[in-house]
Amino acid sequence: MNVDEITIKFLASIQSKVSTALYNAWFKNMQIMDLDTATALLYIDSDFKKKKIIENDSYTDIIEKTLKEVTGKDYTFELVTDFITNEIVNANQDVEQDYNKPIEVPIITEQDQETINTYTSEYKKINNNLNPELRFDNYVVGEANRTAQVVALEVAKNPGKTYNPFFLYGRSGTGKTHLMHAIGNYIVNNSNKTVLYIRSDQFISDFTEMTRKINNSDNSSLIEHFKDKYRNIDVLIIDDIQMLQDAKKSQSEFFQTFDSLYNLKKQIIISSDTSPNDLNMFEDRLKTRFGWGIALDIKPPDRDLKIKILKNKIIGMESADLIQEEVFDYIASNSPADIRSLEGAITRLFANIAIYQPETVDIPFTKEALGDIFGSNQYMTNDLARIRKTVAEYYDVTEESLKSKKRQANINKARQIGMYLSSILTEETVERIGLQYNRDHATVLHGVEKIEKELLNDDQLNKEIKELRDLLTI
Repeated sequence: MNVDEITIKFLASIQSKVSTALYNAWFKNMQIMDLDTATALLYIDSDFKKKKIIENDSYTDIIEKTLKEVTGKDYTFELVTDFITNEIVNANQDVEQDYNKPIEVPIITEQDQETINTYTSEYKKINNNLNPELRFDNYVVGEANRTAQVVALEVAKNPGKTYNPFFLYGRSGTGKTHLMHAIGNYIVNNSNKTVLYIRSDQFISDFTEMTRKINNSDNSSLIEHFKDKYRNIDVLIIDDIQMLQDAKKSQSEFFQTFDSLYNLKKQIIISSDTSPNDLNMFEDRLKTRFGWGIALDIKPPDRDLKIKILKNKIIGMESADLIQEEVFDYIASNSPADIRSLEGAITRLFANIAIYQPETVDIPFTKEALGDIFGSNQYMTNDLARIRKTVAEYYDVTEESLKSKKRQANINKARQIGMYLSSILTEETVERIGLQYNRDHATVLHGVEKIEKELLNDDQLNKEIKELRDLLTI
């Protein structure tokens, strides 16, 4: 792999390890420039970020561990803010090309070909979109998810044989994605089977892009490439299947993919925010197939499981031993019933520990650190569809109009407010927010920024936003 490809994997891996806000603030614009020595040369886009990253041991640790993860080698690193270094320029100037010299075509022996085939097979195994940090050994189990964990492990040990398809459902933040990655990682590490993890919005994007190119060039080889990606594998893991509800053509293509894999006894693993029977916009034939295997509901974590998750999250963290036992109970009792909120609370708490360096972390310190998010004991769901529905009802427009190309003032305002609320009340990506309104990420960013500016001087808009947040409160 060249440094551009390594950079992509490097950033994707970091993004899977930290919160969206943390990733966007410190790592998003980082780029690997050179890996020729034991020191990796990394570009960062500001001296301020460079200083803060170097001063933060947890950030430097993430960078070094991720470099080893994606390259297989131990690297220290140096951050630079000049995009093109003198060393790189000089190296390029030293390269000379003799264009008159005949090109020698290497002879590929049978052994060479075998090596190429092995490499291709290994690359396909590596290029599976799995997060290696999400495993069974760090999946915290309690009453809410015990059955799902047991069945998931059985699927991992016997893919395509026991429960097929394996359908996981439950509200956002209950650990479905972790469990799916754990299955995939177990299979990759304990067999020669090929695994592909994909979100359904990526499936839609791939299918739409293929269709567009075929319409423009009539290139049938694109169909074969698409089929090879999704059907020439042993395990397909597809996340957030509910997003296919509004994409009828992609839904039909997924039906064909499902049948092809199922008939070859390949394992299919699916997640959704709702049960198969409640996917009302899906074709009946697909809903029927979802019921061929086993469908399990992962409930939100109860208090005891929350405490176990919190304790697991701080293992190995500096200052973890300062936290008094009752703090875990306080956070578990006051936080929403999803894992992301627990992670957010721990991140906030440790940020305050780093700033104020207390001798002990007790209830008063924790209340001071988390008071603004725990003050009202009311929380938001991380559900983009629910936000869109609530906004549509509040402004007396249809959800279809919010997804349409209509630009009437009232619809456009409601659409932008839906995007804004989604950006501040969930940790979803800009791209996934855009899918709820059939808009690209640039349009979402514009809409969010517009509402933010108007809130500075518009009392009526502030009142409407407050009312909407109250409506979305559990």
